[in-house]
Amino acid sequence: MTKTTPPAEDHLCAACAGIQRNWRKAPGHAELMQRGNRKEERGAAQVTVTRYVCEQCGTVWDYENNKQNQHAGWSVVGSV
Repeated sequence: MTKTTPPAEDHLCAACAGIQRNWRKAPGHAELMQRGNRKEERGAAQVTVTRYVCEQCGTVWDYENNKQNQHAGWSVVGSV
């Protein structure tokens, strides 16, 4: 597993800076490469969380696909 560190906002490339966070169905961008997914419990539901890494700036993102929560979606995890 790759170690991640919290990113500084000025570390994000322009494409990553344009991603709308915490909103389900918001698009990512073309340079995000999928690195795997996992299931997590959210109350009584099980949701899929997919990990992505930006090939341009190295920012690590999680995308939570939770149909019960409109404010799930993209969140910055760190950077590689």
